[in-house]
Amino acid sequence: MQTAKAITKYVRISPRKARYAADLIRGLSVEKASLQLLYSKIRGGRLLKKTLDSAVANAETQLDARREALKVLEVRVDPGPILRRAKPRSRGSSVPVNKRTSHFTIVVEKSEAV
Repeated sequence: MQTAKAITKYVRISPRKARYAADLIRGLSVEKASLQLLYSKIRGGRLLKKTLDSAVANAETQLDARREALKVLEVRVDPGPILRRAKPRSRGSSVPVNKRTSHFTIVVEKSEAV
């Protein structure tokens, strides 16, 4: 099987929240996955759709494949670096605030059943 992939790094969303959107499209055809992400209310869906569109464009360019013939092979959401901040609290103390980032990886494959 021929594959194409796209990677988006340092996206400002928690990996745990982004994985909810990733679970929606795992194993689907690209057409269904794109619709699933477009109409989902999950914020990670909007961000993952950009990466999916990039992977499809890579497949069309490199593999000379049509969009209808592509299938989502792998969706991975890995943790990125954490931006550590502090929030002031009462009596001169502070609490940590972790602003998490994610790395998205989407691999699409050219399916033979078209």
